[in-house]
Amino acid sequence: MSKIVVFTNLTLDGVMQAPGRPDEDRRGGFEHGGWAAPFAAMQDAGDAFSTSPALLFGRRTYEDFYAFWPNQTDGNPFTAVLDNAPKFVASTTLKEPLPWMNSTLLKGDAGAAVAKLKQQLDTDLLIMGSGELIQSLMQRNLVDTYVLLIHPLILGTGRRLFVDGGPTAALRLVNSKTTPTGVVIVTYQPAEPAGKAA
Repeated sequence: MSKIVVFTNLTLDGVMQAPGRPDEDRRGGFEHGGWAAPFAAMQDAGDAFSTSPALLFGRRTYEDFYAFWPNQTDGNPFTAVLDNAPKFVASTTLKEPLPWMNSTLLKGDAGAAVAKLKQQLDTDLLIMGSGELIQSLMQRNLVDTYVLLIHPLILGTGRRLFVDGGPTAALRLVNSKTTPTGVVIVTYQPAEPAGKAA
């Protein structure tokens, strides 16, 4: 059985929208795209990839990653990791075959499909971005670990990871470290094992 690990950049006010590039996600008129880039915290959080996990995406994040990462030819180590990793995509609109190598489409209800996949796999499933997918998995208590890169920024607008009306959860701190640029990388796990009601 695999574990589901959420790995995401956040601001202090919980915004996760468009951390990487100005044009990454302009939904809702968002004008702060690329806010995480100056902090370069991904380099300090690279141990999240050390176990060679499979990747789990929602449609929008999958399409964004596919449009960007396979085209990076500057020797960025994330390109090879992302290209070679098994990728699972929860979507009701995409059709097979998916364009990025090692990609599998999860059909039907995302929560049910991911719960089944979690039972079948031996390797962990890492989710980057994919806020709506994460929120649906949180509703079903399917997330086992949160690795949050919390940036010293308050944007005041943008899509947030933890939304009003979302599920409540008690978490326990497993690890934390601070980067030279002031990003705090924290790892939390549910106080109750995932799959059990808190």
